[in-house]
Amino acid sequence: MLEFPIKRTIIIDDTKKKKRGRKKKGDGEKTVIHGTVNLPKKEPLKKLDPLPKNAKNLVIVESPAKAKTIERFLGSGYKVMASRGHLRDLPRNQFGVNIEEGFVPTYTNMWDKRKLIEDLQNEYIRSKQVYLATDPDREGEAISWHLAHLLEIDPHDKCRIMFHEITKKAILEAIKDPEPIDLKKVDAQQARRVLDRIVGYKLSPLLWKKVCKGLSAGRVQSVAVRLICEREEAIKAFVPEEYWTVSGTYKTEDGLTLPTELTKIDGKKAEISTQEAAEAIAHDLTWESRGEDHEPDTIVKVEKRKRKRQPQPPFTTSTMQQECVSKLNFGAKKTMMLAQQLYEETEASLKRRAENSEARRFNSQFAPSPERRPDKQERRQLIKVKQS
Repeated sequence: MLEFPIKRTIIIDDTKKKKRGRKKKGDGEKTVIHGTVNLPKKEPLKKLDPLPKNAKNLVIVESPAKAKTIERFLGSGYKVMASRGHLRDLPRNQFGVNIEEGFVPTYTNMWDKRKLIEDLQNEYIRSKQVYLATDPDREGEAISWHLAHLLEIDPHDKCRIMFHEITKKAILEAIKDPEPIDLKKVDAQQARRVLDRIVGYKLSPLLWKKVCKGLSAGRVQSVAVRLICEREEAIKAFVPEEYWTVSGTYKTEDGLTLPTELTKIDGKKAEISTQEAAEAIAHDLTWESRGEDHEPDTIVKVEKRKRKRQPQPPFTTSTMQQECVSKLNFGAKKTMMLAQQLYEETEASLKRRAENSEARRFNSQFAPSPERRPDKQERRQLIKVKQS
């Protein structure tokens, strides 16, 4: 169901093929008609009455991989389908945002998702209840809102379910407690999408004209490009400066060692710019250069402080990718693939978890830790195992 009028240009060619020769004035003219085609409105969806005997509850998720796992958890009374991301968006060939009337967006159904939309609507009219189980974030909330529009569901109805792990317990608990769609998150996503469209549509043609054809501008990418350029300019403008540090190790009469570093000279920060200056300072600090009558160095003050460190916040997608690159040398694609595998619980992972649990139980009973002596109950179990 397209909501946006389709603008078409109709060209009527009323010229006739003529013999070769010099063209006369007016030959080859075509009549061009510009207009707008408004498609007829589609009839509202009506649920089957009565519903078929084999009617099921419909659950809509984003990922097809999740759909199979969730359908296995829910059982035969549920059918799980995947939206495969967004189903509606701003039109490709038009601006699609009415700036004069409060930045109102106009959405169209995605052309490559028309068959999927039809399948979802056909399944909706024959289902008992619909649960929108898209991802628990801003984009997922917007996809649920668009699904509610396509299926003619009131977004204030309790049709939205959310879960943060693909486990049977989490899925069943979410089904028991559906909620209305969070329209604040939907508004946030729409604001982000409208900004993307405004920046891209207004600035990209300017780049084509001033810089190079084919370049694009965006709300995020343009700022990121500026940061990269500024950083590159700072790197090029950097002038390296030579500096030296002086460090040493003190040894006590008891044989203890204390590594130290020179930080201040005459109460000021130690700034050593040449090798000669560093060697001179190091020579002056050595015991041999001071003479035998010089008193040994002593520790004047020891400060002990308690430091509190807050735990690191949970990973976001970007921080997780950064950490995996720096610590594990994983690319973004591999990181997201592994994160998805950890997020989804499969039959293989359940089986492996059960095997590991059984192995741990067996080891705790029959192979006590060598770091401690088995207690009385463990010794009895070991005796029973040896006798059997």
